[in-house]
Amino acid sequence: MISNEASNMVNGLVLAGGKSSRMGQDKGAIPWHGMEQRDHLAALLQKYCLETYISCREEQNIESAYPLLFDTIDGVGPIGAILTAFQKMPATAWLVVACDLPLLDAPTLQYLFDNRNKNAIATTFESPYDGLPEPLITIWEPAAYPYLLALLGEGYKCPRKALIKSDNANILKAPYPDALINTNTPEDAEKVKAILSKTQVNQ
Repeated sequence: MISNEASNMVNGLVLAGGKSSRMGQDKGAIPWHGMEQRDHLAALLQKYCLETYISCREEQNIESAYPLLFDTIDGVGPIGAILTAFQKMPATAWLVVACDLPLLDAPTLQYLFDNRNKNAIATTFESPYDGLPEPLITIWEPAAYPYLLALLGEGYKCPRKALIKSDNANILKAPYPDALINTNTPEDAEKVKAILSKTQVNQ
């Protein structure tokens, strides 16, 4: 576990405000690990963060043991949720994780923290699938707040583009590539089920 000194200025944010249109059901509610996925991820992040929030839309009526953070910037996707978090606590870093990552695990997060660069705008992983930075398993540093605001003002809504455009992002090779698999469709979900079943058999 990381030291208190290393983690005391990082909050966690589980992104659960998407409409899951391709999946056909709420991705954050799928019980991959015996509880709703958003709560599973919040519990995982809480081991590394001072406070952990679930980012969502107010009309979702989510019930959780973790505090909810309602988006204040509508219609711009995940960048709006990240900026909402910085509006709440601009002086802390935010570990931002999408809710559709059923294989994300503690060793992957530990690696992210161990290789964190507080002087960068963010520490993130390179996707093993397309080679691009993965913005939704990322520690966004306070310096990212004005940078993301400025990009949004220029019409950029994609946090991945923000990482690509920056010359000050710390991009890591993922030590466990499967941990970065996300589930956007029923076909993705079937692949993850197969991986989880194989893992359980080998335990």
